[in-house]
Amino acid sequence: MMKKIFLIVTLFCVTGAFAQTGSVKGFIYDKETGEPALFTNVILKGTTFGAATDINGFYAISKVPAGTYELMVTYLGYDTLVVDIDITPGKPLTKNLYLQPASITIQDIVVSAEKEEMKNQVHTAVVKISPRQIEKLPSVGAEVDIAQYIQVVPGVVFTGDQGGQLYIRGGAPIHNKVLLDGMTIYNPFHSIGMFSVFDTDLLLNADIYTGGFNAEYGGRISSIMDLRTRQGNKKKFSGKVSTNTFASRVLLEGPLKKFTEESPSSLTYALSVKHSYLEQTSKELYDYVDEDGLPFNFTDVYGKVSLTGESGNKFNVFGFNFTDRVNYQGTTDLEWSNGGGGATAVVVPSQSNSIIDFHVNFSDYEISMETSEIQPSTSSIRDFGFGLGVKSFIGKNEISFGFDFSSYATDYTFYNAYGFNVNHQQNTAEYSTFLQFKGQWGDLIVEPGVRLIYYASLGEPSLEPRLGMKYKISDNLRLKASGGFYSQNLIAANSQRSVVDLFYGFLSSPESLPASFRGEEVETKLQKAKHIVGGVEYDVNNRITVNFESYYKYMNPLININPNKRFGENTAFNDIPDILKTSYMFEQGDAYGFDLSLKYDYKRWYVWTVGSWGYVNRTGYFYDDLTQEAQLIEYPPHFDRRLSVNVLTSYTFGARLNWVVSMRWNYGSGLPFTSSVAYYESLSLNSMNDDYSNTTGDIGTIYGGVNERRLTAYHRLDLNVKRKFYLKGDAEIELVASLTNVYDRNNVFYVNRLANEVIYQLPILPSFGMTFKF
Repeated sequence: MMKKIFLIVTLFCVTGAFAQTGSVKGFIYDKETGEPALFTNVILKGTTFGAATDINGFYAISKVPAGTYELMVTYLGYDTLVVDIDITPGKPLTKNLYLQPASITIQDIVVSAEKEEMKNQVHTAVVKISPRQIEKLPSVGAEVDIAQYIQVVPGVVFTGDQGGQLYIRGGAPIHNKVLLDGMTIYNPFHSIGMFSVFDTDLLLNADIYTGGFNAEYGGRISSIMDLRTRQGNKKKFSGKVSTNTFASRVLLEGPLKKFTEESPSSLTYALSVKHSYLEQTSKELYDYVDEDGLPFNFTDVYGKVSLTGESGNKFNVFGFNFTDRVNYQGTTDLEWSNGGGGATAVVVPSQSNSIIDFHVNFSDYEISMETSEIQPSTSSIRDFGFGLGVKSFIGKNEISFGFDFSSYATDYTFYNAYGFNVNHQQNTAEYSTFLQFKGQWGDLIVEPGVRLIYYASLGEPSLEPRLGMKYKISDNLRLKASGGFYSQNLIAANSQRSVVDLFYGFLSSPESLPASFRGEEVETKLQKAKHIVGGVEYDVNNRITVNFESYYKYMNPLININPNKRFGENTAFNDIPDILKTSYMFEQGDAYGFDLSLKYDYKRWYVWTVGSWGYVNRTGYFYDDLTQEAQLIEYPPHFDRRLSVNVLTSYTFGARLNWVVSMRWNYGSGLPFTSSVAYYESLSLNSMNDDYSNTTGDIGTIYGGVNERRLTAYHRLDLNVKRKFYLKGDAEIELVASLTNVYDRNNVFYVNRLANEVIYQLPILPSFGMTFKF
């Protein structure tokens, strides 16, 4: 099978060699660092032939008439590069080029790579994040992190300072896939929601798809986060050491074989270690929050070795270990760990205008939680996967195809609010393949695609067509739309009535399901969704960009843990309704709304304002203890936030631009919750001889309507000041002072039902940090 696939790939890639026209391809690098120059404009001067580099710095311009041309490369912050080339019919020309950073900073540059890419890519419901953008955000705890930036992305709802859960346009965390160099990361955010497991300084690029993503991605029904890491320093040993009141971090990198323009091959390494000691420092610095300290502990280790050949082919090997532990005021004790590794490769066949990506990886994720309300819950997932993708350039058009394989084992134990145990073990595999085309005709860009997934444990295929389009009304005004069909097998199970909603166990192919939903037979055990997204991009001028998007997601069926389960499924309970016996339950839901963002990026000012308005609904069965009947109700899930507003501002000043002041204010309307109506003594009598008069029961709870009430609104202001000191050579010291929750807003985290006590998010937190870079 593999031989046939590679034969097809090879035949497809060499077809360019027989064309009557010629082509030029290659990689664009930063001359000083050897890093690829992403989304760089490469054109044949005086013609309409051109392309932009991809995430690898690769470009390809094909179907060019034979002749002599000037190949011109333009990129913000770099000197324009022009070289003479000769295009020969049927003989692809490889031209790797090296950009020199501009010796004079031009403050009035009005054409950015980001805007040029918006004109030539569909980019519906996607936000592209670079380390430069993350640096603009106030660094909570004096440490910048992509987790803080994602919370500003349109359509994202986060549960607050504590919790570490993100909900994207109506999807639960299990409906979001997070990829790191092609590998799925099952828990990317720590329990203190300001920090991720990733080292921001090692990120090359991050694409956040909030919906409507095309066929290259699959296995989730809501969103995709695709993060890519860069290689280590190709020219010299360097690093960064930082410490602050929350945590410390060390990043070391350098060449094992140096990169030079004459010999562009290189072998590099990078090692990053992060460790939080907030639980210890908070006892002294933030004892007004809790005299026992803030109970957050995490350690993240990531290492990578990279080999780059002279032709631009790349091979990377990486490994990681992420851990997290937290104890919320004696009510919830949670810890998890995630370890694994993998390899990636980028290959450019010499006789084609194609690029091939390959990845292989494995990981082991485990999580456990104990609460004062229910018994311990545990979950683990062991994952192995690999995939291959091919992209070919044909004039202004692109064809992409590939396949993915994933095999994983899940082991899951969960206790619901009635103390009933759900235990599930499963081994399964997913096989998928995709085909995608991008065509450009005048001002119209069309991206049709299709993905086919076969879920082995269910014996069920899923054919998923996708489509994206963009129409350029003018250089400054563009219409866009995308949509498609999506499916997934993985399920998260969590009690809808937990004091702290942090535990997301993983399971697949559930067997204990009702035979029908809403009176109709359910023919699939997959979760499925349909997306449609439409929007407008408008460049008010060369400095201000406005983006408007409206979306609708229909999710049916959804599969969740059954909070009503109180009995087993054996024959002794034949007369008991299914709603009280099955471990899982069907639901359906939808999400709709709109997002509006405005970005101003000019000279020393950076302003990004985002507003989101949305509705999220779920429909499912709940058992009414009073009527002793199952009731079908429509309710808002606990992450249904109507209105979100984020305002981010950054200003750089000083003779050497070494001062940065930044501010972020965010607002979120109240989230739904299920109230407690009354408490009673719950007795457990096992036989007729038990004496109820001498038996001490547990505290039972009578709940109100599902999520019929809402918490107060959440809002917070963060401020940040940075000052750089330039030392000899490339060394520098950066001092950071930050103030989180400036006006000390009491934002609700949760309510301890038994103690009837409101627990708040983090109060005002000043922090100070120092970073030494060399």
